[in-house]
Amino acid sequence: MSQEPVVDTRDAGGESCAALANRAFDALRPGGRFLLVADHDPTPLRYMLQAERPCQVGWEAVEQGPDRWRARVTRVGS
Repeated sequence: MSQEPVVDTRDAGGESCAALANRAFDALRPGGRFLLVADHDPTPLRYMLQAERPCQVGWEAVEQGPDRWRARVTRVGS
């Protein structure tokens, strides 16, 4: 069984959280998912993904701060 990919935006370097999440999402096949890890509330990122990809983004909050947030992001549409 393969392990779920992790996109840890805390180690983004010069790249934005949005760029990391967009690239990871675009690489998913329908039904694919990754675990997003951030040092801040990623709710704005959720809204951005959902606005840019209507009916394609599943989002499940796994951990909600205060030092670490984690969310499971799933590609639910084509």
